[in-house]
Amino acid sequence: MAVNAELLAILACPNCRGEVDYHEAEQVIECRQCHYRYPVRDDIPIMLVDEAEKPADADAGDAAR
Repeated sequence: MAVNAELLAILACPNCRGEVDYHEAEQVIECRQCHYRYPVRDDIPIMLVDEAEKPADADAGDAAR
């Protein structure tokens, strides 16, 4: 079973509200803008910023502030 297509159509990144893509083989949903990667567990997207894998450059940007 895969993530419901209707659900994927309405999902947005909780970090930046960007559009997302589902990478079924990796079981992640990735934001097209900020590139946060959200896990999919048992076909359920875990769309929580605290659960996201953040891109390497996001940490550098946070340190600069």
